[in-house]
Amino acid sequence: MDIRKISIVGTGTLGFMYGHFLNSHLPAGSVRFIADEEVIETYRHTEVTCNGESCNFTFLPFETEDPADLVIFAMRFCELHNVIRRIGSQIGKNTVILSFINGITSHDMLSRAFGNYRVLLCTVQGTNVSRSGPHIKYSEMGTLNIGTRDGLPSDFIRALTSFFDSMNFPYRYLTDMKKNLWERLVFNTGICQAVAVFETDYDGIKQEGEPRQIMISAMKEAVLVGQAEGIPVDDQIISDWLTQINGLEGIGTSSMRRDLRAGRPTEVELFSGTIRELARKHDIPTPVNDFLYDKIKEMEHRKEP
Repeated sequence: MDIRKISIVGTGTLGFMYGHFLNSHLPAGSVRFIADEEVIETYRHTEVTCNGESCNFTFLPFETEDPADLVIFAMRFCELHNVIRRIGSQIGKNTVILSFINGITSHDMLSRAFGNYRVLLCTVQGTNVSRSGPHIKYSEMGTLNIGTRDGLPSDFIRALTSFFDSMNFPYRYLTDMKKNLWERLVFNTGICQAVAVFETDYDGIKQEGEPRQIMISAMKEAVLVGQAEGIPVDDQIISDWLTQINGLEGIGTSSMRRDLRAGRPTEVELFSGTIRELARKHDIPTPVNDFLYDKIKEMEHRKEP
């Protein structure tokens, strides 16, 4: 199994950043963005840049019958169900699948559609990428954490790590990716939702006060639910995340707050929505995530045009 053709679904910040890196290391046309015709038309007339360099991306419509060796899902979660129905022409018998989507839900949906063996678990860690229109900037591309559900090597993970090694792509192969995914969920459940609900920036949750306490309490509930699900997480991960949060640039803000500002649907179902659903299964109370979920839903409605 060799990876030579890559299809990326989603014209978001991460898709463009990693697409630019891959594009610069592969022959022209090897990296394709799969999109609707109106999106393709937009980018026929719009130059995408990464750190000031023109990206010259290739765009193909969903109907293109040309399976890729690697398909990366890098769009919003709310689009995933529709994309799964339309992406079949890009999936071959040896296609490796990665999801950059937050939470733990997308991997389950993709596995049900295409098989556990080809859907690798993945989280993005440590990037400082930002975007203004079609212009992407970053000084740290971050690291992809990747692995399999059972922690055992497979032909698909071997193909991907060999491909990444060939171009010095920044990744870590982890044998406990389920734990890594849940740790990331703990982080997002706290910081993304607290920043959004209290309409603040990272400075607002770095200092003592209600936003920080709500953030920490939401994380604690996520840890309890993870433990009930058999994930080996504890409060140490909260301490680790707080150390990282204290080092964030204060004027930064969460994607969930940006979504609310723009009147877009948020990823609340991936965070408190997931925690609440799994908590009910184990009869675990989640008053803080209940509060955050209800408040964000109210804010979504309020922001509708």
